[in-house]
Amino acid sequence: MVLTADASQLAAGVSKAYDAVQSLSATVDLQASVGGTHKGAITNYTSLRAYVLMRKPQMLRVLGLLPVLRTQAFNLASNGDTFKLLIPPQNKAIEGKNSVTTKESNPLLNLRPALFFNSMLIPGIGPEDDFILTTDNNVSQDPKTKRWTEERDYLLSIVQPKGAGKGAAPSHELIPKRVIRFNRENLQPIEQDTYDENGNIETQTLYGPLQTFGAVKFPGTVTIKRPLEEYQIMLTVQKLILNQPLPDSQFELEIPEGVKIQQLQ
Repeated sequence: MVLTADASQLAAGVSKAYDAVQSLSATVDLQASVGGTHKGAITNYTSLRAYVLMRKPQMLRVLGLLPVLRTQAFNLASNGDTFKLLIPPQNKAIEGKNSVTTKESNPLLNLRPALFFNSMLIPGIGPEDDFILTTDNNVSQDPKTKRWTEERDYLLSIVQPKGAGKGAAPSHELIPKRVIRFNRENLQPIEQDTYDENGNIETQTLYGPLQTFGAVKFPGTVTIKRPLEEYQIMLTVQKLILNQPLPDSQFELEIPEGVKIQQLQ
């Protein structure tokens, strides 16, 4: 059985869900992998236990621990505008803007806090946004049972005129800014794709089935993919608390004296 909704109802649902969350605290298992068609064989990195703190509008803290030893693998703090990333095993730190202005050759350095924040919490859709609703039916066969199944999804595309925001006069051609895919069995978002100014997918975020964490329902997994740079990060949520007070001090990080600091743009 599939449910029906129009574009305005789905957009309002996204905004309502986003507005309901002011802060987030999560314990996750973090698995990163790099590789693909251009970079060659896929390399899977060792899974880390990580602790994630988020507070609107864009404040973020992520602490990753090495397996077994449980010492710090990395420690990231963002005040919503700039961030600091401390990597103790390398005696190194990185500082830069929340959003990329100049892309780095190392693709993992382009996973800035703003991208991470907007993947964990799907941003709302504002009154100034233009959007289009389409449907998508996918038919697939289970390789084991050989049974055919059909998935019916809604695609809500937030669009803008090509050239908008670049100084040039926008054209009549529309390109997507974001596309949110909804499962029509429950009208829950299962994927969000974000696009660059040329209409290429920059980030794909996949959301696993909803799990219950106390009185809260949240996707059990969040997978962030960067197709152009051929890497992905998968977060498996173990514990989640929403809307607890998080003071500014939780998002501050002091770089120890003597640590080499790399600046990013």
